Amino acid sequence: MQRPVHLDPRSPFVLDTHELGRRPGSTRTVQRTVGAPEDLGTDVIGVPPGTDIELDLRLEAVMEGVLVSGSVRGRAIGECVRCLGEVVDDVDVSIQELYVYPERAAVAVEDGDEDEDVRELEGDLIDLEPALRDVVVPALPFQPLCRPDCPGLCSECGARLADDPDHSHETLDPRWSALSGLAGKVDETKES
Repeated sequence: MQRPVHLDPRSPFVLDTHELGRRPGSTRTVQRTVGAPEDLGTDVIGVPPGTDIELDLRLEAVMEGVLVSGSVRGRAIGECVRCLGEVVDDVDVSIQELYVYPERAAVAVEDGDEDEDVRELEGDLIDLEPALRDVVVPALPFQPLCRPDCPGLCSECGARLADDPDHSHETLDPRWSALSGLAGKVDETKES
């Protein structure tokens, strides 16, 4: 996803740090409910776009920039990897991200200390969405299950085994298949 040239201060994921005033130690709390962005998840589970995500954040001015810490809560919906039923998973993760002042980032580049994952402030604005993705997506289950003991689907007919625990198919060992043919012939000769 391409980063916009300038951040939109009206975006729910853009935080304004102007009132912190670059005074180390000054803090501000932010509590808001925002709609989930597109593609917040994996192929099998994710937070549906537009559903509520609760942000409970603390912004703290430090020497290098602004430290954002707090929690992110929402609800992920997906598909059980065994039975394909719906999975609902509450997400509650911690976030801690340092956004450096642009001049600090420039000094780090000059000193050769550039870290690829450094997040910069754009003026007094912070784009929280990339950091949000970085904490929410890895917290989602890799193989979501509707319940820990989900039996899945029948490998022969696709029936949900949770709906019918006694579900079974009569299976013949292929090594005995020739004998089942003989049994049919024996029955025919008895009838005649």
